[in-house]
Amino acid sequence: MGLMGDKARLLETRRLVGAPADGSDQDGDRNPSSYGPGGQGEGSSPDAGCATEAADLELETARRRAAESGDPASLSMLGALLLRRGDLDGAERHLRAATAEGDRSAANNLGVLLHQRGYADEAAAWWRVAAVAGSAPAAHALGRYHRERGDEPAAEYWLRQSAESGHALGAYALADLLEHRSDVDAERWFRSAAERGHREAAYRLARILDGRSPGAQARSAGLDDGLGGSLVPSTNSRLVAVGGGDTSVRELRAAAAAGGRRPDGPAGEAEQWYRQAAARGHRRAALHLGTLLEARGETQEAARWYLTSAKDGEPRAACALGFLLRDAGDTDSAAVWWRRAAQEGDGNAANALGALHADRGEPQQAERWYRTALDAGDVNGAYNLGLLCAEQGRTAQAEQWYRRAAYAGHKEAANALAVLLLQGGDSAGAEPWFSKAAEAGSVDAAFNLGILYAGRDEDETAFQWYERAAAAGHTDAALQVAMALLREGGPEAGEEAERHLRTAVKGGNAEAAFRLGALLDRDDDGHGRFECEEWYERAARQGHRRAQVRLGMLVAERGDVVAAAHWYRQAAEAGSRNGAFNLGLLLAREGSEQEAALWWARAAEAGHGRAALRLALLAARRGDLAEGRLWCAQAVELGPAEVAERAARLRDALSQELSA
Repeated sequence: MGLMGDKARLLETRRLVGAPADGSDQDGDRNPSSYGPGGQGEGSSPDAGCATEAADLELETARRRAAESGDPASLSMLGALLLRRGDLDGAERHLRAATAEGDRSAANNLGVLLHQRGYADEAAAWWRVAAVAGSAPAAHALGRYHRERGDEPAAEYWLRQSAESGHALGAYALADLLEHRSDVDAERWFRSAAERGHREAAYRLARILDGRSPGAQARSAGLDDGLGGSLVPSTNSRLVAVGGGDTSVRELRAAAAAGGRRPDGPAGEAEQWYRQAAARGHRRAALHLGTLLEARGETQEAARWYLTSAKDGEPRAACALGFLLRDAGDTDSAAVWWRRAAQEGDGNAANALGALHADRGEPQQAERWYRTALDAGDVNGAYNLGLLCAEQGRTAQAEQWYRRAAYAGHKEAANALAVLLLQGGDSAGAEPWFSKAAEAGSVDAAFNLGILYAGRDEDETAFQWYERAAAAGHTDAALQVAMALLREGGPEAGEEAERHLRTAVKGGNAEAAFRLGALLDRDDDGHGRFECEEWYERAARQGHRRAQVRLGMLVAERGDVVAAAHWYRQAAEAGSRNGAFNLGLLLAREGSEQEAALWWARAAEAGHGRAALRLALLAARRGDLAEGRLWCAQAVELGPAEVAERAARLRDALSQELSA
């Protein structure tokens, strides 16, 4: 074996037939490298004619050298060149001759040749000869041979030999094997391969680091808050996230946004490796790099990487670029990229196109793309078809699509199906679907279960579901929890209720704002009273009648009659009998007794006893005793007890005067 030369010199003379410099085609994550000879190197001239002429000249020179000297190194180099050119017969003759003289690079390349011809076992025997003699490429090839046959201990042994010799492909293949076993040492070897320019290793290392960054496990739940007081399907009616095979761009963007993505720590290092892999043409690395940049608000650079990845054939990048363009207001360009991605099998893009056409009032086109998404394996297509049919009143078809998506594990489809069944009167059929959706993480379904049990007077069970939905951020559920706690009473319940009410108001719920104001209104300190007015006003501006009345009372106490009249009038015109009564009081104090009587009459007709008593007193002062008796009778009937007692005395007095 003394004739075997230095590995570096063999590489320089191109006697070793290797895989491409980055180790593998980027689409073959589980194919660490190729056994076969590499193609045109990265340093080769792009001029094909010049490259061929140079190769011919090199081949001719090698043949002459081998013929003249019979040197094993020259024979090995000639065999490698012939193998690279596809002349297997000529290559084998020279490689066997060199191998017989103990040239390890020839043994390695002879193994490559035999493997190409289908003689894997004989190839492995020659790789073993070369590997034992110190050939890292042969050790790598032998390790892969053993792994393909399920002999992982032997595979690890030879791959480790290759990796520890500094072979990038060996390090990558070893890391791939270790990661398959969930061995933490995989990261070390991915890093080793990445530092030697292996782009797939750089990408895989970035994925490991990315998974370690803050918020990496966060995923969009696809849930928004329900509508207060009624059963709701998901308010995010289109493009909700679900689990699936390959991570969709929707999930990538959501995870990046949830993680904050500061350019430091694991996230920062992950970004560096994504950049290295992307710069070497790794399209998935470019996609992930784009999502990180987009999450940081660097949309222009994100768009460049999405574009690079999309042009390299990554449909998810085309889809992401479409979303970026849509967010910028360019829906026409977004549609172009979504269409391109959808035609390449991206269900998320097809769903986005469907939603775009639905928003434009083109249901037929929307249905076509939703079906395309479904054909691509995206269950959101079935859910969106259900939503589309429900919007068109095609209830039977909507139920079919919801069922299809729900059976496939789509939690919001299960919730929507349950709502549909309940609206049709099938509460027994709805309950298990609500439960299935809630257990799968649908916040809306948990809230709807609370409504369902509350309707059956099962308050304790209803409270549990409301509390579960509130804990996940459902604002209407938080309101229901707060109301239950306020009914319970006690200082601790009041504090907990306030916490839930502050959660509920974040969703813009007017009832929650009013109840928070009312809770703070009970405080004796000035700060509570000042803050309560802010919440009353927020609710009042949303049309909450009780908040308008209470706000009117607060500003009236300060002497702001104009503002008080404004809020009383707003409430009264919306049907508030208290607002009408208070407006009448205000007008009467200002001397507009006739207009006050009109508002009191409206309040009394709506069931306000005090307004009826006021009208009775007005009639008595005018001398209209008969009308006064009628209003007294109504006040007695309406109450409350104090008002009924006063009205009864007035009625008796009026009756005596009439009979006198």
